Amino acid sequence: MMASNRMIRVLFFVVTACSAAAQQRPRAADLGIPAGSLARGPLDAITDVAGVKVGHATVIRGESVRTGVTVILPHDGNLFRDKVPGAVFVGNAFGKLAGSTQVEELGEIETPIALTSTLSVPRVADGLMDYMLALPGNEQVRSINPLVGETNDGTLNDIRGRWVGSTEVRAAIASARGGPVEEGAVGAGTGTIAFGWKGGIGTASRRAGAFTVGVLVQSNFGGSLRINGAPVGRELAGTGPNSGKGSIMMVVATDAPVDARILRRMAARTMFGLARTGADGSNGSGDYGIAFATVRNPARLLTNDECSPLFLAVIEATEEAIYNSLLRATSVTGNGRTIDALPVERAVEILRRHGAVEAK
Repeated sequence: MMASNRMIRVLFFVVTACSAAAQQRPRAADLGIPAGSLARGPLDAITDVAGVKVGHATVIRGESVRTGVTVILPHDGNLFRDKVPGAVFVGNAFGKLAGSTQVEELGEIETPIALTSTLSVPRVADGLMDYMLALPGNEQVRSINPLVGETNDGTLNDIRGRWVGSTEVRAAIASARGGPVEEGAVGAGTGTIAFGWKGGIGTASRRAGAFTVGVLVQSNFGGSLRINGAPVGRELAGTGPNSGKGSIMMVVATDAPVDARILRRMAARTMFGLARTGADGSNGSGDYGIAFATVRNPARLLTNDECSPLFLAVIEATEEAIYNSLLRATSVTGNGRTIDALPVERAVEILRRHGAVEAK
């Protein structure tokens, strides 16, 4: 028990130190990267959608384990009893998104959404079922559809160890909060890589008239990084172990009164935002959009024509969330390798040279 407590204390120290370092790194808005056509939300995060909460459990052990789980809660009630409308869009299906077929069929999400490491998907799904079955009111439930996505963190992490399970899922759910979202090398983003630089968790939001759209991403994909059109990746000559492959999970939340059909159209727009960042959509990239609405049983649904601002909000928030996942990530060493964080000062020089940032 003493050894176990010591490991927990060491883990807490490492995660706290990494979190503090991430807080010192800027977000896209801090650098003057334009928001686009729509205004950012107050927090510029998925939690700008009222009721949405995000939690992480980060697993760092020894020299080889760098992984974790991130959960998104559409609301803090019993999701099985109070389901939310939801949808999934698949850009390239080289990946695992457990529970997606039922969401596509019924247009509902009935558990927290979890993101993790590829080989931990079954264990995280099992952890979500443990959590849901234990909730008051679910004593007679005989079917649960956990929604779990992944990216492969096997470069920095001992992925075959499958280090994330029920304990970590419960910890992530217990830590879930509204307000600012921790980004970068945390939770499901602990061991991920994007464009050859350290990737991770990123988030952003946009106001679309009376409504809010928020996006959270788990970035772990390849291509040549472009920020607001500037060829940052090319000029940095950034290459790495997965600079040409990998995956991304993109989660969209909104408070707009929309059904599963419109949510699927919104999820599809995550691919537009992804493309803006220079992603190459390689064979080995699993690119998924998941969308949900927090409004249940609205008196009136938005019409098709009324949804165009929501689509634009998804595109802009997805693009910026990916930038934030890179900007907030810190360098990570694990599994015998080191992946450097995006060099912010050099990137800013490139952005200024191309007129891609606003003067402050």
